[in-house]
Parts: sequence; structure tokens; C-alpha cells
Amino acid sequence: MTPHTRPETTPAPDVVVPTSDLTPAEAWEVLAEGNRRFVAGEPSHPNQNAERRSDLTAGQAPVAVIFGCADSRLAAEIIFDLGLGDVFVVRTAGHVIADAVLGSIEYGVDVLEIPLVIVLGHNSCGAVTATVESYISGTMPRGFVRPLVERIIPSVLAGRRRGLEEVDEFVAEHVDQTCDHLLETSQSVRAAVESGRTAVVGLTYSLSEGTARPGRVHGDLAV
Repeated sequence: MTPHTRPETTPAPDVVVPTSDLTPAEAWEVLAEGNRRFVAGEPSHPNQNAERRSDLTAGQAPVAVIFGCADSRLAAEIIFDLGLGDVFVVRTAGHVIADAVLGSIEYGVDVLEIPLVIVLGHNSCGAVTATVESYISGTMPRGFVRPLVERIIPSVLAGRRRGLEEVDEFVAEHVDQTCDHLLETSQSVRAAVESGRTAVVGLTYSLSEGTARPGRVHGDLAV
């Protein structure tokens, strides 16, 4: 692996360029190390210059698929201190799985051969909060928010069976349930995990601390 290309104003670092040749464990370490830099307030801002932009015209080789919540505070490239072309990002409110989401993730895993899939949730998630409130009140929201809540309800029910009560507990449960549902629904992703080509990791991001804490892990990956 070669050093990241950086802006001239940034000191030369020892950050590595992500490529799709990485193993799932190596890809995870790239993200984990980037998050450590972000939390410490020492971001490298790699791959964010004109040279990198030009290089990417020939194609992309992201280190990870990041399927995350659409919340504006959950910017993957910033949280993991990465740049252009480094992650393949798919986002919906409450990281709710739908056909287009599955197609996008399978494209990343099978066509781009990305070695890691991250399911990224966060504390104080509005979609999960709305679902918990609907569960307690017995009423459903109007419009197209309703289908979101309907898809998150199974995670809330699973959490209640485990005795969970706090919204952030349900957030972590929903991340784990999403990881499981992804493998149950996508034969392609499941096959990639079983063969060792890809791993799926659930992370819960702390809005105040900036940390991304691992939850469910599918695949050969030590986190």
C-alpha cells in the first residue's frame, strides 16, 4: 500500500491509500485508524486534492461500502478521515433497507469487489426515535415516513423482547438487526461473507464523541 496524496499545506503522513485489494481485516483497519484520527482532532484529509480527482477518472476502488443513516451529521468521509473515491456510500433515513439499497450494496460487493460493508447508525437517531414513539403511542406517522417506521418496527420489537428501554439502546439493536437482515435478504452479500471476500460490520456513531463503536460482525474480522 502506498502513501496518501495530500495537499501541500499538510505535513507528509504515514496514511495508506485504500484499495479493493485489501482483505476485510485490512479494510477495517483503514477505517478504524481514520476514525481514531478524527476523534483525536488530528485528521489527515487524504485524497482530497486535484491530483486524486484526476486519478479517479479511470475508475474507483473503494475500501468499504458504507450503508448509513441519512442524518447530515453522519458524513462518512469525515468520520473515517478519508477522501474522494475511498468509500462507496449508500444512505437512507434510519439505514432502512429497500430494493435500491440492496442493489447498490451488491454492486459494491460484486462489481467493485469491495472487501467491507459497514452499517452505520448513530445515537439520537430521529427515525428510530419516531419508531419507538409510534410503538409506545400505537399511532403511525403520515406520508412516506410511515414506511420507514414500519421497516424499523421489527428492530424495536426485538429490543423490547430483550428488555431495552432507551432510544440509543434501540439504535444499537437496529444496527445489529440491519446487519442480520442484509445477509438474510441478499444472497450475493451472504455468499461474499461466507467465502471470506467481504465482511459486514455494524457501527454506532457517537455524535458527541465522534467514535464509531462496533456491534454485530459477520465475517472473518477481529474488531
